[in-house]
Amino acid sequence: MNMKKNGGAFGKPADKGSHKNGGFQNSLGFILACVGSAVGMGNIWLFPYRLGQYGGAAFLIPYFIFVGLFGLVGLSAEFAIGRRAGTGTLGSYEYCWERRGKGKLGYALGWIPLLGSLGIAIGYSVILGWVLRTLGAGLAGTLFSVEPAAFFAEMSSSFGNIFCHGAVVAMACALLIAGATKGIEKVNKILMPSFFILFVVLAVRVFFLEGSDAGYRFLFIPKWEYLLKADTWVMAMGQAFFSLSITGSGMIVYGSYLGKGEDIPKASVNTAVFDTIAAMLAGLAIMPAVFAFGIEPASGPPLMFITLPQVFAQMPLGNVFAVFFFISVAFAGITSLINMFEAVCESWQTRFGMSHSLMAALCGLVAFGVGVFIEDGNMVGMWMDFITILVVPFGALLGAFSIYYVLGWKEIGEELSIGRKNPLGSWFGMVGKYVYVPLALFVFILGIVYGGIG
Repeated sequence: MNMKKNGGAFGKPADKGSHKNGGFQNSLGFILACVGSAVGMGNIWLFPYRLGQYGGAAFLIPYFIFVGLFGLVGLSAEFAIGRRAGTGTLGSYEYCWERRGKGKLGYALGWIPLLGSLGIAIGYSVILGWVLRTLGAGLAGTLFSVEPAAFFAEMSSSFGNIFCHGAVVAMACALLIAGATKGIEKVNKILMPSFFILFVVLAVRVFFLEGSDAGYRFLFIPKWEYLLKADTWVMAMGQAFFSLSITGSGMIVYGSYLGKGEDIPKASVNTAVFDTIAAMLAGLAIMPAVFAFGIEPASGPPLMFITLPQVFAQMPLGNVFAVFFFISVAFAGITSLINMFEAVCESWQTRFGMSHSLMAALCGLVAFGVGVFIEDGNMVGMWMDFITILVVPFGALLGAFSIYYVLGWKEIGEELSIGRKNPLGSWFGMVGKYVYVPLALFVFILGIVYGGIG
């Protein structure tokens, strides 16, 4: 079995630019790509509600703790093994386990997080199809001519949104076919700054709505007693873990495109910071507006596709701001979808020796071919529950264990120190092995117990 066709000899770190798909031009392009992957639906339709539901500003304390820990130790590990192995998911797991003479086992295990990425992409593309359909209605000026719940029910019915669903998949595939790292870097340099600018505009507009102060109180008045509740810490941990896109797959492939001169821990922290800013902006743009018009806050698809259209319908120039909002959501979603597709494309490309363009097209066909049968809202909900509660957390746990226990700190620490002025101390490995990996196990177990925590 060819462990990796794109990296250096087995047991050696890959040289800069050795991947056949190229590499990121600079650290800014890499960070924006990673932020694009991390910023997604969870930042927009879950974080604001969870922030208010679990103690307001008090929730931010455990959330910041877990974001800092997972960002520094978790993201860094996935970036580092990708760069070390010089390839994506399958090759990186094989690389780790070959150190124990069990490369074939590692390769087999690597399919679990890889299928997790594909599974998320399948469900995500269905949801992004809803976003595109809603954006189209906003651009056409028809979004407010129908009752939001009826509009959502229509487009989330079986085979009810095939065109927009297919358009989303085709768009993501086209961007990847245009060039792996080149396409990813260019699209994120445009879409991510645009996302932040549009959400700042929305947040400023919402600030001037009469009654918006109730939303700020919901978000930021600390209810300190919630810090004594286990659920607050569990939900903060889950929100942080999933928000950073730690899947044991997607961020590994981005790491494989990273040059040796880049400081991985620094890039990881920057990714975590910008992802958190995105989540806070979403809260500032959404919840004050919801409370300003006396609408009960919600989370998940009902917030985005039913509650918010009701809010925009009551705002002056509401259709304009609705278009701004759904463009922002589309930007966040497509950049995340590109990462999911690329994790699969690169591994298939490396494994089967086919062109990247062909694998991108095949990935799109598989995603759409499966997704078209789960366009019903209940079906895609069950699909995403299965993937996000079982497959993805288990894949992330496999990644954490493979890096910190199987490969070991000596080698991954060497990779993490490349590009830094000062090498990392052994404390980093201790935190990774004895704090991060057990927490990844807790995320997996608690997700099953709670029926989802991220």
